[in-house]
Amino acid sequence: MWLAALDAVVWSSLWLALAAAALLAASARALGVAPPTPLLALAFGGTLAVYAVDRLRDVAQDRATAPERTAFVERHRSGLTSLAGAGAIAAAGSALWLGRRAVGLAVLVGALGLAHRHLKRWLLVKPIYLTFAWTAVPVGLPALHDRGAQHVGFAAAVVFACVLANVALSNLRDREGLAARLGPRRTLAVASAILLTGLGVALLAPAPVRALAALPVAMGLAVAGYRPTERYGGLVVDGALLVGALAALALGPVAS
Repeated sequence: MWLAALDAVVWSSLWLALAAAALLAASARALGVAPPTPLLALAFGGTLAVYAVDRLRDVAQDRATAPERTAFVERHRSGLTSLAGAGAIAAAGSALWLGRRAVGLAVLVGALGLAHRHLKRWLLVKPIYLTFAWTAVPVGLPALHDRGAQHVGFAAAVVFACVLANVALSNLRDREGLAARLGPRRTLAVASAILLTGLGVALLAPAPVRALAALPVAMGLAVAGYRPTERYGGLVVDGALLVGALAALALGPVAS
């Protein structure tokens, strides 16, 4: 029963939405700002809406690369539709409380997400826009919302490295993009090198950013134990972003 419940959290995209909100909270703390609740709700709701819609639209294409998730989507289509709607309402409602710059960036990221099924066909486009989106939301939104944000470049570099490694592992699991050409050994080596770079940046960064070192460490553990299974990718690889962000929150200083 617990495994079914865990699968429901992962396959419904609630797992990714939690990761997005936790990443934003951890990044904001590294930037020295306290994100308002609407900003966290925007990250959570927007991520949930975009990914739920993508799962619902791409059933035929995902059946080959993600059969377990696709089966879940087919069984719970009405529930996922409701989740997507709830996420969209939460994101739209939160946007009313935020500045135009932050909302503009969120709209751009959301548009890219909704175009995912078309963009992912291009070899290099998918990792570029996914890494951009998953860096722009947790780092860009709090930086645009609060002009007091500091060390944005350092925080963005650490998050960028972790997300890029995450995308590489996801592509390896699905045998897509450059990962399909490089093969498992070289893809894991590249992901490890990227994470080591991110860890180095975090450790050399100003004190508030150093807590983000938990992100490449968590993702590095996912790389070290990598398994080419769908559940490992959805639960562990994507979950490493959530766990790393929560660890960074626990280690980081509280924004004044």
